[in-house]
Amino acid sequence: MPDPFDAWQYLAHLRARWRLVAAVVAGALATSLVVSLALPKKYTARALLVIEPPAGSDPRAATAVSPIYLESLKTYEHFASSDRLFAQAVEKFQLRGNATDRPIESLKRSVLKVEIPRNTKILEVAVTLEDPRKAHAVARFLAEETVKLNRKTNRAGDDELIEEARRPAEEAARRVAEIEAARGRFERKAPTREALKAELEQLRSMRDEVSRLQLSAELSGPAGRVEKLRKEAADLNHRIAAGQQTLADRTAESDRLDAQYETAWTLREQLQKRLNDLQASAGYRAERLNLLDPGVVPERPSFPNLPLNVVAAAALGLVVSLFYLTVEFSVTSHRAEGLRKTLRVASKP
Repeated sequence: MPDPFDAWQYLAHLRARWRLVAAVVAGALATSLVVSLALPKKYTARALLVIEPPAGSDPRAATAVSPIYLESLKTYEHFASSDRLFAQAVEKFQLRGNATDRPIESLKRSVLKVEIPRNTKILEVAVTLEDPRKAHAVARFLAEETVKLNRKTNRAGDDELIEEARRPAEEAARRVAEIEAARGRFERKAPTREALKAELEQLRSMRDEVSRLQLSAELSGPAGRVEKLRKEAADLNHRIAAGQQTLADRTAESDRLDAQYETAWTLREQLQKRLNDLQASAGYRAERLNLLDPGVVPERPSFPNLPLNVVAAAALGLVVSLFYLTVEFSVTSHRAEGLRKTLRVASKP
């Protein structure tokens, strides 16, 4: 049966071999320091965008943002990381340099990082390059172009809605103009309603005068004159009835045109109001991207991270040296145990 692990012996073994641990850790630190200093420095510039709710939304809803809504905002990462936008940045800032055959996908993975931190409405655009000023310029360019792309996308949807609303509004306006023109032609058509009314008044006056003369003739006049006045009164009554019918028809037609005009005008006002509302709210119904922080030119390199590399190298050297000493202690212990067993067997008679 093997002897149990002896912690005191193990600690004594480590104490006796501390120089090895120190040498390994020092070597790891020196190697990490040399490699870190030899590697080309890269700088990461960041620009921040804020995703604001639609302008027409209830402001109380801003305090009740659900995780599902925040998760949906991740779609805006595709605005800043679109291939076309990055290709424009590559062309504008000559990011390929001498490596003109380097695929743009590979360059994009090494240069650009776009993310929305968890449970926030902040879109972060990070660009890593060897030139800090160029990194800042590219990050700012991508952020500003992302804002423009978002506005253009929102505007495209609004333009489609506006165009769909403009067609019926223009048709309603044409209908109003047609009915108004028809009303004008009707009012100018001879005889006008005013002329008909004046003619009817004149005919009624004439009929009243004929009736008075007929009454006088029936009392003292000859029979022939009475008959003549009677026929004249009948003719006036016929003309008055015809004029009244014409005036009634013209009035009914005028009322019909007025009703059509009122209906068409009301419809035109409704459609025009809807069109005006759409035009006024264009670009404000969807979330808006605004540049929150254009960032600054970075002064400290993001790669290589010298403190992190040194700490990691020290930790790795310590772990490797301890592992080696543990294995060495185990092997030494087993050998010593085997030697003691051999001596005990040899010492027995």
